Amino acid sequence: MTVRIQCRCGTVQGEIEPSGVYARLTCYCRDCQAWARWLGGPGLVDDRGGSDVLAVVPARMRFTRGLEQLRCATFSGRVLRWYAACCRSPLANTAADPKVQYAGVLATAVVSPAEVQALAGPPGRVVANHKSATGPVRATPLALAGAVVQVGSRIIGGRLRGVRRSPFFDDAGQPLRVPERISPPPAAEAVR
Repeated sequence: MTVRIQCRCGTVQGEIEPSGVYARLTCYCRDCQAWARWLGGPGLVDDRGGSDVLAVVPARMRFTRGLEQLRCATFSGRVLRWYAACCRSPLANTAADPKVQYAGVLATAVVSPAEVQALAGPPGRVVANHKSATGPVRATPLALAGAVVQVGSRIIGGRLRGVRRSPFFDDAGQPLRVPERISPPPAAEAVR
């Protein structure tokens, strides 16, 4: 069994080994909200501006179709935001360095929400950046600390083992697409 991912129109498709999914959180940071506004389209954030994100080991995922539609954008140069150009669907966020074995795959890209829930629990159980939410959100400090430890241990473990494989970078460690430098759109009403 693999966790299937795809863009909204189905042109870009991929899969994640279940062992590669290790945490789920809802991020309310301003950058995630700006990313949703830049992409446009409904359903990219929840009613308080949160993005549902799965922490994934990139070495355990791959694209199976539509790789030519994969694009990359960045606000800061540190975080690369990957999307499908065909329908402007968000796919994942990665560090600019492929040695960081972390990809934040957007739950909106997962074909079966039931698979996500079975592997990583329900949305909203772990909340990050709750103070940037556009409405009231309950902080989850203990759950967030646990998720941070999980992410950190996976990144450190990957680095110690020398794992660099990622479907977002070539063998030389360069992003598959040149990141487009973008500016955050005005902080008007969040796209829902």
